[in-house]
Amino acid sequence: MVELRAITEENFIDAFNLKLSSEQESFVSHPIRSLAQAYVYRDQCQPFGIYAAGKMIGYVMVIYDYDVPEYDIWHMMIDKEEQGRGYGREALDRIVEYIATKPFGDSNRIALTCNKYNSIARKMYENKGFFATGNEDEDEIELVMTVQ
Repeated sequence: MVELRAITEENFIDAFNLKLSSEQESFVSHPIRSLAQAYVYRDQCQPFGIYAAGKMIGYVMVIYDYDVPEYDIWHMMIDKEEQGRGYGREALDRIVEYIATKPFGDSNRIALTCNKYNSIARKMYENKGFFATGNEDEDEIELVMTVQ
């Protein structure tokens, strides 16, 4: 069972210790960068550790864009040693459930970007109901879904 736990002073070092394979490092920012962004956007975001069996196995940040308005999923990653076990899919379910509570504002739109060369992540997102909008920025494609 995967659960999301807020990043706090008790667990942020665990997030720093998460690793991707060298081939994946260009796909997603490391939690160190993401947590710096979380500090800047602290009134509209929530960084989470992704946990399985009491151990942090991944990281994600949910941010609310007041200008659109929409919820954005940023920097989702599963540690290289924990990949291939369905944790990403299950974590995405928990993230969507969290967003459905509308913690920062009223919006049914969820957006994320995915590196266009990250076919495994893109397939997972599409299988969960995200679809490509056609918007691209460098190597990133935008995917969105609507929640009730």
